[in-house]
Amino acid sequence: MEKATITIALAGNPNSGKTTIFNNITGTRQKVGNWPGVTVEKKEGRIHKFGYDLKIIDLPGIYSLTPFSIEEIVARDYILEECPDVVIDIIDASNLERSLYLATQMRELGRSKVLFALNMSDVARARGFKIDEDKLSELLDVPVHATVGNKNQGVDVLLQKAIEMVESGKKPPKGRKVNYSKDIEAAIGTLEALLTPHFQADSPYDSRWASIKLLENDSVVLKRIQSVLPDDALSELMSKTDSLRQTLRDRYDEDPEIILTDERYGFIAGIMKEVFTTSSRKRIDSSRNIDLVLTNRFVGFPIFLFFIWAMFQLTFTLGAYPMDWIESGVAAAGAVLNNALPESLLKDLLVNGILAGVGSVVVFLPNILILFFCIAIFEDTGYMSRCAFLMDKIMHLIGLHGKSFIPMLMGFGCNVPAIMAARTLESEKDRLLTILITPFMSCSAKLPVYIVLAGTFFGPRAGTVIFIVYLLGIVTAILTGRLFRTTLLRGADAPFVMELPPYRVPMVKSLLIHMWDRSKMFLKKMGGIILVGSIIIWTLSAFPRTTQYSHDYPAAIAHVESVFTQHIDGADPSARPTLEAEKADRLQDIQRAMRAEQTTNSFMGRIGKAVAPVFAPLGIDWRGGVSLLAGFVAKEIVVSTLGVLHAVDEEGSEALRQALVDSGMTPLAAFSMMIFVLLYIPCIATVATIRKETNSMRWTFFSIGYTTVVAWLMAFIVYNGGRLIGLA
Repeated sequence: MEKATITIALAGNPNSGKTTIFNNITGTRQKVGNWPGVTVEKKEGRIHKFGYDLKIIDLPGIYSLTPFSIEEIVARDYILEECPDVVIDIIDASNLERSLYLATQMRELGRSKVLFALNMSDVARARGFKIDEDKLSELLDVPVHATVGNKNQGVDVLLQKAIEMVESGKKPPKGRKVNYSKDIEAAIGTLEALLTPHFQADSPYDSRWASIKLLENDSVVLKRIQSVLPDDALSELMSKTDSLRQTLRDRYDEDPEIILTDERYGFIAGIMKEVFTTSSRKRIDSSRNIDLVLTNRFVGFPIFLFFIWAMFQLTFTLGAYPMDWIESGVAAAGAVLNNALPESLLKDLLVNGILAGVGSVVVFLPNILILFFCIAIFEDTGYMSRCAFLMDKIMHLIGLHGKSFIPMLMGFGCNVPAIMAARTLESEKDRLLTILITPFMSCSAKLPVYIVLAGTFFGPRAGTVIFIVYLLGIVTAILTGRLFRTTLLRGADAPFVMELPPYRVPMVKSLLIHMWDRSKMFLKKMGGIILVGSIIIWTLSAFPRTTQYSHDYPAAIAHVESVFTQHIDGADPSARPTLEAEKADRLQDIQRAMRAEQTTNSFMGRIGKAVAPVFAPLGIDWRGGVSLLAGFVAKEIVVSTLGVLHAVDEEGSEALRQALVDSGMTPLAAFSMMIFVLLYIPCIATVATIRKETNSMRWTFFSIGYTTVVAWLMAFIVYNGGRLIGLA
C-alpha cells in the first residue's frame, strides 16, 4: 500500500502518559488550537518518519466514549467522522482495569484500526503487577505493544506497528467485541437488522455499534441517525428501541445504560483474570509513601506553600542574570540608534516609543520562561493533582471542590485557558463561579509589573513580596467565591473525587516543550499588541509638539556643554574620563526633565491628570494611572507605558527603576499598585473569553465592574492602612 500521509490519533485516559508520548513523537513540531466550535484544546503534530508523513492528533484525555462531557464527544466524533488511519489507545498498565473500559469501547467502534499501547509498564512492574501482553492481544484481537513514555522506550516501535497496520490494508475485524448477555445481544441484533439497510459502506457508524448506542439512549448518535433514515424507517426504529429499552428495564430493574456498563466491566474482569497477576512479594509503592508526606493534613499545605514561594523566589533571583544580559542588549541597540539617527520624529518613535516600550517588557522573558518551567514540573511530576487535593477543604468553604482549583492554578500562567478549563466542571453554577474568581489568580502577564516594582522598592525581599501578592490573589478568590455562593450562586457543595496519578520523573524534553508552548504567547505579544500599544502610548505622549516649557532647556544644555568643554580641555588627561561621564549624566538629566515636561503637557498627560483623582488615594500618580488604564489591553503594557511616560530610553529597566524612585513613589505606594494590578479588570482577551464561556454580557460586565471595585478598595486599604501605622 502506498500512502504519502498517515493520520494517527492518540487516545487514552487522563494521566495515562498520552501527552508525553505525543511530545516525544512530535517534539516542537506542534500546533495548538481549539476543536471547531468548542473550547477544548486541540494538539496536532507532523513529522516525517519511516518513509511517511505522519500526522499525529492528540485527542482530549477521556475515561469513556459515552457523551457525558464535551471532551468525550470531541474524541468520539473525531474518530468516527474523520476516520484516522490508526487510533492508538494509550493504556495505563498500572491501572489496567480502568483503562480497559475505554479500550473496550474503542474496539466496539468498528470503523478505525486500533492499536493498544501498554504504557507505564515500568510503574506496573514496580508495583508487582505482571501483564501477559500476548494473551491480552489475543483476547482483544488487537495488537498490544508495551511502552514507557517518559523514558521514550518503545515509541518508535509503536509508530512502526501503526504503519504496518495501514500498509497491510486489512479492515478492522468484525464480530462481537464484547460478550454481552443473551438478552442484550438479542436486542442489539433486532436494532441492527433495522439499521443495516440504511447504512452506506462509507457511513461513519457501524450498525452494531449504533444499535448499542440506541439502547444506551445516546442523544448524539440518535440525532445523526434521524438525519439518515427516512421517516417511516425512523418511526419503526424509535418504536422498537423504546420497546426493547423498556423490556430490558423490566427484566433487570436497571436502565439499559447501566446494564451495558456492568456487562462491559464483567467482560473486563474476565480479561483481567486471564492476563493480570500480582507478585506475592510485597512491593513498595513510592507514590503512596511520598503522598504520606505531601498530602498529609498537617504538613502537606505548608509544603505546598513552600513550593509556590520557592517558585517565585527562583523566578526572580535566577531570572535576574539572563535579564541583565537582555537589558544590556536593549541598551546597546538603543545606543546604536541614538548615535546613528539624526534628531527627528522617527528617531523619537524608535528610541523613546518602540524600544522603550517593547524593550522594557522583553527583558522579562527569562522570568516568564522560569515560571512556566516550574509549572510544567508541577504538572509532569503529578504534583498538580495533589495541589487540588490539598485545596479541596479550602475550596469547600466557597461551595466548590478541589477540581475547581486546577483552572485557578492554570491562571498563574494565563487566565484565558484557565477559564476555558472550567468547562470540565459538571455543575453550571460551579463553572460560572470558577470563571468569576479565576481572574484574581495572577497571570504571567502581570509578573513584569511585580518584578519592576518589587525589584525597585523591596530589593532582596522581592521574591517574598511577589509570593505574598500571589497568595493574596488566592485569598481574594476564595473570599469572593464564598460571597457569591451565599448570594448570587447558591447551591449545594459538589462531591469531589480527584484521581492522584503516580509520581513520575519528568522528561526534560517534555518540560521544555510545555514551557515553550506557553511562552510563545508572550513573544507573540512582543511583535503584536505590545508593539502597537507602545506606538499608541508614544503618539499620545509625544503630541502636541508645541510645548511651553517652564525652563529654557536648550540654554541649559548649551551651558553644560560650554562649562564642561573648558574643564575637560584644561584638565589632566587621567581626569578627563570622569568629567566626560559627569557631562553625559548632566545632559541626560536635562533631556529627561525636558521629555518628562513635554509628556506632562501631552495628550497622555491630560488623560493622566483627568484620572489622577481616582488613583491619588491609592498612592499612584498620574503616570501610574494612565499605565493601569493601558493595561486593560494587556497587562505587560503597564510596564511599557511606564517606560515611555518616565522618558526611559536605551538604558532599559534600570533607568525605569531609578525614574520610579525619582518620581517620589514609596514602597507602600508600589505595593498598593501591585495589589491593584493583581485584582483589577482582566485583559481584553480574558474579558472576551468570559463573554464566550458564560454566553452572557451581563456576567461579563459584572466581572469587569466587580474586579475593578475590589482592586480599588484593596489598594486603598493597603495604602492608607500602611500610612496610619507609619509604613509610608
